[in-house]
Order: sequence, then C-alpha cells, then structure tokens
Amino acid sequence: MRRSFNVCALLLASFAQGQDLDSLQSVWKNAQLSDSIRSGACFEHSLDHTRNGNLDSALVLAKRSLAFAEADGSPRLQGGSWKLISNVLADQGAYDASREATTKAMEFWSSLNDMKRMGDMEIGYGYTYILQGAYNLGLAHNLKALDHYTAKPDSDGIAHAENNIGALYAMLNEYDKSIEHSNRALAIMSARKDPRIANVIAGLGKNYQMTGDFDEAKRTFFQAMDLFAEDKNTEGVARIWNALSNLYLEQGSPDSAVFAARRTIELTKQPFQIIQASLNESRALQKQGRWREALAPAQRAEALAVETNSLDTRASANKELSMVHEALGDKGRALEAFRLYVLLNDSVRNDEQVKEQTRMEVTHAFDQQILADSLSNAAEKEQTRLENLATLTKEKNRRNLFLLSGVGLLVFAGALGHRLRETRRSRAAIQKEKDISEGLLLNILPAEVAMELKAKGQADAVQIDLVTVLFTDFKGFTALSETLSPRELVHDLNECFSGFDRITGKYGIEKIKTIGDAYMAAGGLPTPNSTHATDVIQAALEMRDFVAEGKARKIAAGLPFFEVRIGIHTGPVVAGIVGVKKFQYDIWGDTVNTASRMESSGEVGMVNISGTTYALVSGVNGPSTAPGIPAFTFTPRGRVQAKGKGEMEMFFVDRSSTE
Repeated sequence: MRRSFNVCALLLASFAQGQDLDSLQSVWKNAQLSDSIRSGACFEHSLDHTRNGNLDSALVLAKRSLAFAEADGSPRLQGGSWKLISNVLADQGAYDASREATTKAMEFWSSLNDMKRMGDMEIGYGYTYILQGAYNLGLAHNLKALDHYTAKPDSDGIAHAENNIGALYAMLNEYDKSIEHSNRALAIMSARKDPRIANVIAGLGKNYQMTGDFDEAKRTFFQAMDLFAEDKNTEGVARIWNALSNLYLEQGSPDSAVFAARRTIELTKQPFQIIQASLNESRALQKQGRWREALAPAQRAEALAVETNSLDTRASANKELSMVHEALGDKGRALEAFRLYVLLNDSVRNDEQVKEQTRMEVTHAFDQQILADSLSNAAEKEQTRLENLATLTKEKNRRNLFLLSGVGLLVFAGALGHRLRETRRSRAAIQKEKDISEGLLLNILPAEVAMELKAKGQADAVQIDLVTVLFTDFKGFTALSETLSPRELVHDLNECFSGFDRITGKYGIEKIKTIGDAYMAAGGLPTPNSTHATDVIQAALEMRDFVAEGKARKIAAGLPFFEVRIGIHTGPVVAGIVGVKKFQYDIWGDTVNTASRMESSGEVGMVNISGTTYALVSGVNGPSTAPGIPAFTFTPRGRVQAKGKGEMEMFFVDRSSTE
C-alpha cells in the first residue's frame, strides 16, 4: 500500500512538471498500478488543468479517469469521473453534453443512495440551466439538491444550495429574498470557516448595488476579491472584476468600467463571463462616444452567445450592436441587429417568471411541512399502537375473568375487519379510477396545464414570446384517399401520426392537434426553453426520414405511399384551452399562420424554415458548431411568395454531412 501511494505521488509530480500523459504509460506499466490509482491520478491532474483554465486538457484527463474507473468497476470512481466531465463541459459552455454526463453520474450515486452526491448532481444540473437563462429549472434543481442535503444531513451542501437560491432571486430582482437565503448560507459557512464564503459575500455585494448602496457594494466586492485571491481562485477574481464593471457603469465611471471589463476577459476562460464583460466594455465605450472601439466587444459577445446557445445574452448583444451600427451610419446592419434583438428578447425576467419562482419555493416548503406532519402523525400512531399493545397484554392476563366479553370483542373485531377490508377495496377502486382519469387528462393536455386546471378549475391563456411551430402535410392525400378503403386510409394515417407522436415526445415537443392529414406541434411551451428551435428541426428531420422509410416499404410491396412537406416558423403565440367540453390545448397567432405557409410553400421530402427560425439556429455568419448543438446545413431559397404573406425569406434545412 505504501508503495502505491509513493508511485501515485511520483506520477502527480511528473504531471506537475509538464510530462505528457502518454509518455508515462511505461512508468505505469512497470509500477503495476491498479486502475483505481490511475483513475485518481488522472482525476487530480484534470482538476489542476481546470483550475488553470486549460479546459481541453482537463476534459481529456477526465475521460482518461473515467476509462480507468470503468476498468476498476468501482461505482464511486465512475460517478466521480462523470461528475468531473460534466463540470468541465459546463465550463466550456457545452451545457447539453454537461447535463448528459451529470445524468450518468446520478445513476451511480442513486445506486449507492449517496444523498450528498445526488445533491451535488442537482446543483450541476441547475448550474447549466442558470447559465442558459432558464432560471425556473435552475431553481427547481437547487430545491431538489436542498432536499438531498437535508436528508443526509449535510450542512456544507445546504449552504451551497441556499447560496444558489439566493443568487437566483437576485437575478429576478427579488433582493429581500436573495438576502434572506444568502444570510442562511453565510451563517453556515461562517461557522464552518468555509472558503466558499467569498461567493456569498460577492452575492451580497450585488444586492447592495441593486439597492443603491454603491459604497457598501464596492467594499463587499473587494472583500470577496481578496478572499478569492488568497485561495488562488482566478475565476472568482474574474467574476468580481465583472461585477465591478457593472457597478462602475451604473455609477457613471466608464473608464473604470472598461478597465474592469478588460481585466475580466484577461482572467476568465468561461464563455458566460467573457460575454458579460464584453457587453460591459462595449456599453462603457459607447458612453464615451468611442463607437468604433465599441463594435468589436459587442461582436465578440454575440459570437460567443451563438456558440453557447444563450438566447438571453445573444439578445443583449444584438441590442448593443444595433446602437453601435446606428451610430456608425450602417442603417441596414442596425435594423437587422434590432430585429434579432426583438426576436430573441424572451421573458425570463418578467413578472410572471418571478411569481413562478415564488410559487415553486412556497410549494416546496408546503410539501416539506406536509411531510413533517405526516412523520409526526406516524410517530403518534406508533405511540398509540404501543400503548394499545400494553393494554392488550394486561387484558390477556385477565382473560379468564372476562371470557364472554372477550368473545364479544372478537366478534366485533371480525366485523370491523371485514368493514376495513371493504373500505380498502373501495379506496383502491377509487384510486384506480382517479389514475385512469388523470392519465386521460395528461394525454389531452400538457402536464403543467393539467395541474393548473386541477388546482384552479381553469387554465388561463398565456402569451409565450418565443415558440417554434411545425406543420406537416401529405402530398396528394385527396387522390390517395380515392384509391384506399377508409379502413386502410385511417390505418396508414394512424401509423404516421403515431410515429410523429413518438418523435415529438423524444424531443420534448408539444403535439397541438391533427387537422385531417395535417399534423401540428410546437416547441418551447407551455414552459419556455432555449432549445425549442433546434429541437423542432431535429424532430422534423426525423419525421421526414420516418415517412421516407415508410414510402420505401410501400414501393417494395407495390402499395400506395405518403410523401410529406414540413414547414417551421418561430415567433410569439397565445396558448390556452379551447372549450369546456372535449377541451383541447391550442395556440393562436400569426406565428401559427406563418408556420402553415412555410409548409405549403415547401417541397416534398424537405424541411422548409422561415428566415426568423434560420436566424435563431444559425447565427448571422453561418451555422453554429458549438459542442452539444446539432450541426445543420441551410439552402437559401431567397424570397418566396407565400399565400397571404407576400414574399418571405425561406431556407431548406438538413443535417450537416459532418454529423
């Protein structure tokens, strides 16, 4: 054992001296190290690279750690390696891939019932969603993390979750709630002398800034920066410089804001921090009238936002670009940037979102109280049972004196037992009927809408600012219906639409309805998300392929076949329930009409998208190639005449040949 530790230390020392990992294979072989030690060595070295911002090298080493962990067979090593991979991917901005790795890690920790690690995974999920602006999902996962940490209990994890919840409320301008949760985290961390206290202090500095106490905010920010510097946490120092650039901008000190923003960019490797600092730099330069200098940082922010699929920050970048282009006299680019800003400016920070965050936490607290009451009642019942048992024991000793009474009690107990069994059967039948009715409701309505309908007796119509709508239609359906019997026609339609249902379910897209041979679905509702456009395009391409495969089978069998056109458009809709009998979830608005025109203006076997959807998924300079984001190719069609719409810009979309 001593020899293994010495060899492991030798390897880590070699890593520290910069030796290549492959050159150490012979050392490992000669040392006859176990796979667990090799995994640990790669793990530690990956952490070193992460701290130094060398994320590509960190990811390679994290995957090496996983390979050795899998060879060792240890669930803990594998779970730890997957967690490390997810962390590195998140720092690279590959959020979907990060969440996939987190799910892999969660499987191992769940199998071990390790509440602390399960809480850590929920924190990981939340981190990626927060960076993408999906604050409701970030809060939900942090509340789950808090549950796991409390069940352990783990004060360190509780403090971490409370700090994150406080940060989320600050993002939503709910500063009183932010301070409340941050102070809970601060109390625990202070008692533990936790080095992460710097993060909490930084959050409080932001709250002071937002309440207008700039002097206290600066004092708190520099206090946090000192703590990060002592811990050699370069990313932490960068975050404080970024916060200071915001503060200086608000104070009207653009020179200081430019300095702080550039200092952030020098220090950080995280895309989100670079985007925010670049926006601050551009804004500060604009305040000084340095318009040409302001253009480059705004373009840098927009390019990174496209790569990381961050709609919120991409909207902000285009807002700055529109103002800079306008000042420079480039009216065309200014108009295009402003159009993108309006399109992308979703409602993640509106009042309804704030109410939703509050509702989620109140519901969580209420559920926790119900659980506590339930446990309390269980304890009381157990105490009653024990007292009854003691009484029965006493009665047993006196059975000879009360034989007749005992027989009478047994008869009563038998009758009571029969009634209890009947009651249980009745409850089971009621529950079965309830489960069936709820299943039918969920088959008709989205889960969130069904829950609202059950809770309130009604579901309010809502406007959703950014939704991607899909329409499909079969070519020559009328002619085909004349050659098939009604039974055959319905069978073929059902086969196609069932396949479409599976595909939309796979990508989290909501099926809206079928109208004859047309199929309508939408992504980004009832809960808004940032991936709806790419999700819908991927689903559309799979639908196209599904129909093409069916066509090939029908041709081989000498049977009539379907061919499909698919159209997609992105924009705002109003969504709600239609009717009071046989109700259905539906959407309205010009976006729906335009999506239908994309389908009718398309071609058989092709997916036709509007210029708006193209702008959302491609970036102004071409397709996104960010990790975890599907690669698409686009065929421009120019401006095509659409019925009732005039000429509209359209594109055919397909998968990239490099996928």
